[in-house]
Amino acid sequence: MDQMNMKNEPVLDNFWMPFTANRQFKAAPRLLASAEGMYYTDVDGNRVLDGTAGLWCCNAGHGRKKISQAVERQLSTLDFAPTFQMGHPVVFDFAAKLAKIAPGGAQAGLDRVFFTGSGSESVDTALKIAIAYQRAIGQGTRTRIIGREKGYHGVGFGGISVGGLVNNRRMFPQIPADHLRHTLDLEKNAFSKGLPANGVELADDLDRLVQLHGAETIAAVIVEPMSGSAGVILPPKGYLEKLRAIADKHGILLIFDEVITGFGRLGTPFATNYFGVIPDLVTTAKGLTNGAIPMGAVFASRKVHDGLMVGAENAIELFHGYTYSGHPVACAAGLATLEIYEEEGLLTRAAELADYWQDALHSLKGNPHVVDIRNLGLVGAVELAPRESAPGARAYDVFVDCFKKGLLIRVTGDIIALSPPLIVEKSEIETIVATIADALKRVA
Repeated sequence: MDQMNMKNEPVLDNFWMPFTANRQFKAAPRLLASAEGMYYTDVDGNRVLDGTAGLWCCNAGHGRKKISQAVERQLSTLDFAPTFQMGHPVVFDFAAKLAKIAPGGAQAGLDRVFFTGSGSESVDTALKIAIAYQRAIGQGTRTRIIGREKGYHGVGFGGISVGGLVNNRRMFPQIPADHLRHTLDLEKNAFSKGLPANGVELADDLDRLVQLHGAETIAAVIVEPMSGSAGVILPPKGYLEKLRAIADKHGILLIFDEVITGFGRLGTPFATNYFGVIPDLVTTAKGLTNGAIPMGAVFASRKVHDGLMVGAENAIELFHGYTYSGHPVACAAGLATLEIYEEEGLLTRAAELADYWQDALHSLKGNPHVVDIRNLGLVGAVELAPRESAPGARAYDVFVDCFKKGLLIRVTGDIIALSPPLIVEKSEIETIVATIADALKRVA
């Protein structure tokens, strides 16, 4: 905050904030100055309990010295090295460590890792790998990707094309894609605890789209095992298994977007493990480095990877990559993060807290404006009835109220989304729920 105005406050004009109503925010800013463990501290010295793991990313909490020390060492040893026709030991070490905990376990074979700089880059990478794979095996007509309504897959052109949140799509051109229907059904599944019972038949939409477009045009289908950014939308029981079977029947690759669910969020290392359904590609980011350094990774099956390892040995197999793919400092942060996860058992800790979290969250049923509560692992959503002619306003007011009372939550539309760091204690879960309950009573 070197640049200050006459009131000794930071100048807010120059930073064009992402996914933010800039004018609204800058009229009443909320500024965080530091963080440690489960708490932020704002610029006025108030502690704020983190109910969202930053932005679904700080799974091990904040201020982890092991990560900052690893970053400092790496910066002073090797700050940058290219990974185009070159390499450095840290990136190979990190990929090998990730392979040992890869989605689905050793039997899944998802142990080939392509590094990116973010979740959006991971998604676009996975889409390109899928199309390139189909071409490499002689299926070059397969260029269409199937996404899902209400899906969020980042903000690259590929990600918005397969994504199903309309505000992310309406301004920009898109690649060829179509969409399955979403699985949110408040009429049949409201206040479900865990996976909803109704809706498995929605997976048949993939068969319907095959009939519409022809299997020979479809490269892959991409879904979040659990949709996060749309408001914690859970798959009905049996849905992902059925989607896998239909994809196999038509030679379509299955991509799981685990940018949010990866690294312990559901009580298993990945949602792939939780559901027991093995995709062909898995996108990750966020918890990969505990949010400390931007980084993403795509886990590819050996089938997909080896399918591209063809042609002359001196030929580049995949014309794709980023300047910062496998950045040494990000790798150092990632290695330290994996050590913390292992030492503290964080990749499975959410399973220990899941029942307590579920009971606490569902205790909000009956509070003003609550029309649904959803939960899985250490993730939750409280959906509110929208105000007439002002969708999103009620949840935003709850968000502001909670922040003033020392709690950070996330809202998307009229849905409160919760994903506390995996180090959360039961007493902090109680505080999260009590603060939200009080805010609901105050908000009209």
